[in-house]
Amino acid sequence: MFKTIEKEAEATVVEKKSKFIANIFYIENEKEAEEMINKIKKKYHDARHNCFAYRVNGENGIIQKQSDDGEPTGTAGAPMLNILEKRELVNVVVIVTRYFGGILLGTGGLVKAYSEATKKALENAIEIKREEGYVIEILTEYEEDSKFQRFCIQNDINIIKREYTDKIKNIVEISKNNYKKIEKENFQKITIEIKKQKNIKIK
Repeated sequence: MFKTIEKEAEATVVEKKSKFIANIFYIENEKEAEEMINKIKKKYHDARHNCFAYRVNGENGIIQKQSDDGEPTGTAGAPMLNILEKRELVNVVVIVTRYFGGILLGTGGLVKAYSEATKKALENAIEIKREEGYVIEILTEYEEDSKFQRFCIQNDINIIKREYTDKIKNIVEISKNNYKKIEKENFQKITIEIKKQKNIKIK
């Protein structure tokens, strides 16, 4: 289980005519983090700096990366990353875009501005908890459908989609813990197939 944000958020800070635009996103891995960074760089292609920091869960622990993108070393990416660390947030990337206003802020002023922009974006985001899980396909017989739905309700399992043919096909988001439960549950006729891994929101 880990703390993260539910969805993207944005905030803007103006310091001595320089504009700092912070965008924060939920991401699943490093690839998604880099995609979001490139997306913001394209959106604000005329800005002088697009600094970033991110933390993601990896196979061997938390992976984190930051960049000052041309600002003096340690004035942008590091303080942004420090905020994510202190809040114990993972699977989050924050990108702060700076439009230079013509007045130098100094190292202290830059640290303050990038930190404030990051904090304001987090204030606009919703913090949630997630845990590792799966998207799975479950085939059930019609006579067991009510039992299956009751099991999902009792365990806060999200049924994304249902299709009705000779059997009922359920596409479900399920935590690893609940996946173990469903395997032990006394369903007589059920087929389970893991489609992909996914971090599941905890209600």
